[in-house]
Amino acid sequence: MTASISAPLAAKDLIGELQWRGLLHQVTDLERASAAFAAGQTGAYIGFDPTADSLHVGSLLPIVTLLRLFLAGQRPVAIVGGGTGLIGDPSGKSAERRLQTDADVAGFVDAISAQLHGIFANARAKIEVVDNAEWLRGLSAIAFLRDIGKHFSVNALVQRDAVKQRLEAREQGISYTEFSYALLQAYDFVELYRRHGVVAQLGGSDQWGNIVSGIDLIDRLERQEDGQLPKGKPFGLTMPLITTKSGQKFGKTEAGTVWLSPLRTSPYQFYQFWLQADDDDALRYLRFYSLQPREQLEVIQAAQQAEPHKRAAQKALAAEMTALVHGSAQLQTVEAATAILFGGDPLGADDATLAALQQELPGAAVPAADNLVAVATLLVGEGRPFQSNGEARKALTAGAVAINGKKVADFAAMLSVDDLLPGPRALVRYGKKSWYLLDIVLP
Repeated sequence: MTASISAPLAAKDLIGELQWRGLLHQVTDLERASAAFAAGQTGAYIGFDPTADSLHVGSLLPIVTLLRLFLAGQRPVAIVGGGTGLIGDPSGKSAERRLQTDADVAGFVDAISAQLHGIFANARAKIEVVDNAEWLRGLSAIAFLRDIGKHFSVNALVQRDAVKQRLEAREQGISYTEFSYALLQAYDFVELYRRHGVVAQLGGSDQWGNIVSGIDLIDRLERQEDGQLPKGKPFGLTMPLITTKSGQKFGKTEAGTVWLSPLRTSPYQFYQFWLQADDDDALRYLRFYSLQPREQLEVIQAAQQAEPHKRAAQKALAAEMTALVHGSAQLQTVEAATAILFGGDPLGADDATLAALQQELPGAAVPAADNLVAVATLLVGEGRPFQSNGEARKALTAGAVAINGKKVADFAAMLSVDDLLPGPRALVRYGKKSWYLLDIVLP
């Protein structure tokens, strides 16, 4: 279900909403934040590093938080760091990042900007996306050192966890390039304050030091002779870093990172990531990620606790997140594909559903003759369940093979192409969990 903007949260409830959901880790000035959000149309930003041509599921909490701001009557802004992306944030990194080329970073910025706009469009919401290369590329080294660097204490910077950990690992250390990242991020806040009227910065708990530095720099550079700040006092909030119940970093699986781009992680795999969440994790994630109101989440939680085997929380979360990131049409496709693999009838599947399955299942091209295809050729060979006729016959005798949802027992049988799935295709199941989707090649 995509987010609706027809009934947004009352702006004055935003801080309470974040607290109830467990999303308010730290705030620099709770009174100022509450008053600004209650007034509405407060410019607030979150930064995204362009380190690849897609964001990943770890970036989804900041994205959903920006959506919450919009739904609460605020003005969300995303920075995609075309300037800072050439440097790299050392936060959470045990080693120096590999520097990307200008062309690569520019391409990543374009891809991530489009991704953010697409997600907000799915939610029928709006966001401003800004590239900090707009001001960082024109900043000279002398101006950077004189106008920005003089406001930072090296003594304080080296006490930050991201820097301290790297300094303690003497064989790795930290370069001046990455050491300067905090200054650049602080300067981003200054420029957003000046150019876009942004007064709030949000981020993960590991960004607290950078956020505070930005607020302090605005105070130093923008305070007028009468002691006033032209656009009001800036403030910052952080969210907790999300882990699984076992303490594993959220978004990491045995298969690797879960990406938001369908070219990197298919919509089906993305849906399954949420569907396979641990019961306790799913209930926490619902509060963190779902845009549904508290009352609806409490109904889902009650259903989950009453009948955990039905996985109400996982299904609700998988559906909402997939629709948000990939759109409602893709959600319908992956739900249909999932239903087939978990006991549904494949004979009603449309071409889009079968194409989604084809990305996930092994298969091969199988020749047909005279509008017929042999069961033997569907079962034996590369990309098929069995490597020998004997193995296939044994499985058929045991009743362990189904083609297009129907048990098959006769190894010598011929199937009409007209009775197969669209494509034409044949969906073969061996046992309970081994699936193959085969393309039938007509003469």
